[in-house]
Amino acid sequence: MSRTEPPLTRRRARGGDRRTDGRHRSAGLSDTVSSTLTAPDGSTTVRTRVADRRRGWLVASVIAVLAAARRARSAGEVAARWLGETVNPAGWLVLALGTVGVALGWAFGWVEVLVAGFASLVLLAMSAPFLFGARGYDVSVHLAHERVVAGDPLHGEIVIRNVGTRTALPGRIDLPVGDGLVELGVPLLRPGHQAARPVSIPPLPRGVVTVGPPTAVRTDPVGLLRREHEWDERHEIYVHPRTAAVPATSAGLIRDLEGRSSRRLVDADMSFHAIREYVPGDARRQIHWKSTAKTGRLMVRQFEETRRSRLAVVLSLAESEYAGTDEFELAVSVAASLGVQAVRDGRDIDVVTGAEIPRVVRGRMRSIEVLQAGTPRGLLDGFSRLDAHESTMPLAEVCRLAVEASDMLSLAFLVCGSQTTPLQLRQAALAFSAATAVVAVVCDQAAPPRTRPLGELTVMTVGVLDDLPALLLRGAQSSAGAEAVS
Repeated sequence: MSRTEPPLTRRRARGGDRRTDGRHRSAGLSDTVSSTLTAPDGSTTVRTRVADRRRGWLVASVIAVLAAARRARSAGEVAARWLGETVNPAGWLVLALGTVGVALGWAFGWVEVLVAGFASLVLLAMSAPFLFGARGYDVSVHLAHERVVAGDPLHGEIVIRNVGTRTALPGRIDLPVGDGLVELGVPLLRPGHQAARPVSIPPLPRGVVTVGPPTAVRTDPVGLLRREHEWDERHEIYVHPRTAAVPATSAGLIRDLEGRSSRRLVDADMSFHAIREYVPGDARRQIHWKSTAKTGRLMVRQFEETRRSRLAVVLSLAESEYAGTDEFELAVSVAASLGVQAVRDGRDIDVVTGAEIPRVVRGRMRSIEVLQAGTPRGLLDGFSRLDAHESTMPLAEVCRLAVEASDMLSLAFLVCGSQTTPLQLRQAALAFSAATAVVAVVCDQAAPPRTRPLGELTVMTVGVLDDLPALLLRGAQSSAGAEAVS
């Protein structure tokens, strides 16, 4: 039985398949799917699945309808977005008047209304050709400088080239400049021709201003339709603060052409201090032979460690310490003038400002920002990015962190506004060591320029930027006279 059972099973399966296939093919309403399973003893089993074609057609129809609805919705969204960007409010008004006029004139036989409606629709249709050609331009922006001084204009030009195969109708190029906009007219351009338009940007305030991207604007003479095409070209313009030529920052305030001596004794330096007895490991070139001959023992020289003087310019960014925006800009210009002169003198300098602190951690977080002072241009770029903050540390806290970052300071300038009290200035000056000369520069546009002592602190009051060089020169002459008398 085991030998003949598999052939019988196979024959039945094949016979069943023939009957089933014949029945369903004749009806044309279902599909037959057969699968064969083989058991370990060699017997086989045939499984047949009959699928109804009517149900498959219905599912396919539903899927096709949903896909079509999805495509229609996407196309509708694109069309709505395009209409919203293209049709101006005046265009929508003309379209509404034309539609209503044609409908009312046709329904009630009002010839005048019908003519007005048709005229509105014709006017709207005649405005459409003016939208073509915006993508046929190739626009490039050329600026004379990437860095300017606050209050100075910026010049450049825009080159528009028709790269299409058709003549481009006159249009307009919009060039965003920060929060403003510069509009330039584009003439009629034949294929392959170009036009250069000069750009004159009005004086900019201090900061980093983005110029671009240029945008081609196509619109009809009536202003019903509007089409824009934007390029990716952008330029960052650094608007530096205004600076004044001040005297050398060390004149009259610190004299250390070869460095500044400290109280620490070392075995090799420039400032000779004393001699001591030789100990194993000392360099023989430091042996003082005259003292050795007198004492009969080897004696070596001792030197005072010489440190190169370091300058710090601390600028307060707290809004509460300034009377207004103009006063803050004056303080930035003062700090920039001092810092640039120090870099030009080749001095080691730290330009320190406060940093914005989130309100949620105010009082628990301390942070300062040290500007890069390698070159005058890099330092002025850093000053271009500064802004006054409502949530930041006061001047005294900034000075404490500045001392922690660099304790070898010879001279420190504290630049602040008129709302800083004398007590706050004293607290800020106490953050520095006794060996550091501290000068506070108070920016007060309503006060006359003057220099006055406040304990061991020197306070300079400037009303305009031009007061700073005269006050520094006067302080240098006073210090030189005091040294001559002593």
